[in-house]
Amino acid sequence: MSGHSKWATIHRKKGLLDAARGKVFQKLAKEIMVAAKGGSPDPSQNSALRLVVDKAKAQNMPKDNIQKAIDKAAGTGNDANYETVRYEGYGPNGVAFMVDCLTDNRNRTASTVRSSFTKAGGNLGTDGSVSYMFERRGSIVIPGEYNEDDMMMASLDAGALDFVKEDDTYHITTDQKDFTSVKDALENAGVKEFLECELTYIPNMFVELDEESKEKVHNLVEVLEDNDDVQDVYYNLKED
Repeated sequence: MSGHSKWATIHRKKGLLDAARGKVFQKLAKEIMVAAKGGSPDPSQNSALRLVVDKAKAQNMPKDNIQKAIDKAAGTGNDANYETVRYEGYGPNGVAFMVDCLTDNRNRTASTVRSSFTKAGGNLGTDGSVSYMFERRGSIVIPGEYNEDDMMMASLDAGALDFVKEDDTYHITTDQKDFTSVKDALENAGVKEFLECELTYIPNMFVELDEESKEKVHNLVEVLEDNDDVQDVYYNLKED
């Protein structure tokens, strides 16, 4: 699940995810289990779990699958202990990458992620080597069927940083602290469907490349996303 600031990239990501929906649901289930284990199994009482559940719903993960993951976390038969690990580095042509993982074997994950970067002509860096190039933001995308003025007013009044209409969608960006209040305001305004609803990292500086060089970056993104331990991939390639 790659992170970027442009709906064009998100839309491209959706196509990739549709081609491997089972893998996406598997990763989301793991994320749900970790969040549920860290607190209450009730999303209304566990903010981390609520965020993941909202993210899963936006990916059209069936409600039964979501509940099964929560129930599994609450059961006694689930002994897997996952830890969160972040890798930072540079991909082809100096594009900055942050790769967030959930793993039960840190050595395995480090080896496979490092190998992916090396084969792509990139390299892993130290903690903090590229994270300053990204900002934590809420990303909400809803269908354009709703009244634009109503959606804009609801978003901005709740603290949204930006509201943009792109093609047949509205893309709302929020500060991390205002993400939940903006989502709630949109729901109160009548929004029933979210195409994107998650906290992500948005680049504050971009690398511009030609199409051939872009393809090399996209290939690395796809390899990383195919790794079962990788949850999210963020990079600062300018897609437009």
